Amino acid sequence: MKLMAASVMTAALALAGQWLNTPAPGVPRTPDGKVDLAAPAPKAADGRPDLSGVWMPNSRPLQDLSIGVPNRDVPYLPWSAQLTKERAGGARGKDDPAAYCVPGMPKLVVLPYPYKIFQMPGVTAILYEGFTTFRQIFTDGRELPKDPQPSWMGYSVGKWDGDTFVVDTIGINDKTWMDNVGRPHTDALHTIERYRRRSFGTMDVTLTIDDPKAYARPWTVDISPSRIVVGQDLLEYVCTENNRDVPHLFGDGR
Repeated sequence: MKLMAASVMTAALALAGQWLNTPAPGVPRTPDGKVDLAAPAPKAADGRPDLSGVWMPNSRPLQDLSIGVPNRDVPYLPWSAQLTKERAGGARGKDDPAAYCVPGMPKLVVLPYPYKIFQMPGVTAILYEGFTTFRQIFTDGRELPKDPQPSWMGYSVGKWDGDTFVVDTIGINDKTWMDNVGRPHTDALHTIERYRRRSFGTMDVTLTIDDPKAYARPWTVDISPSRIVVGQDLLEYVCTENNRDVPHLFGDGR
């Protein structure tokens, strides 16, 4: 036990020194030198809002997606309602694939770790500190695949609706939970994420679940806001299957 405690402390000290207090050029500031979170959202070269940066999501819906649904009205089909009830009433979390280092979608977007957006011509890439993984959202005009091979992250394309970046994702396998309560989905899942950077420091995000095999109609979860992280970058996340009782450690300021 002492050896494990020492190892954990060593890991904590090592991670606390990674990419903290980094330079932040071009950040708007108030007259007293503080970051001006209310400043206008920056623009990309094409005139669209620039979503690039490190963001901390609102992770409350990770525990229960219905938190972000009006009246907590989730339109279950009978089988998905029953399975959610069984999972929530059991040994919570022990069967969640995320406990085996597989977060999947859409759970990935509400993990309590920052993510980093790179907005580029033709593609927007998102790096996630949680589970050290990434997504590519193609904005080059391609269509979603007609018969996708199911995968953990699925296949994503993005487009702009005014100042809102809309991401459509399909081809997600049915092996993961959507939240910690255990809400299921099938391979018919289609998610629609909407990102709107309303100021330098704040981004509104919604997630629509469209899975006709599991739910009677599409339903939308408000997972706003995401908050900008200035002066820090992503840290290393190590998740090893069958060692899931060791918590993820991260630096100060989270």
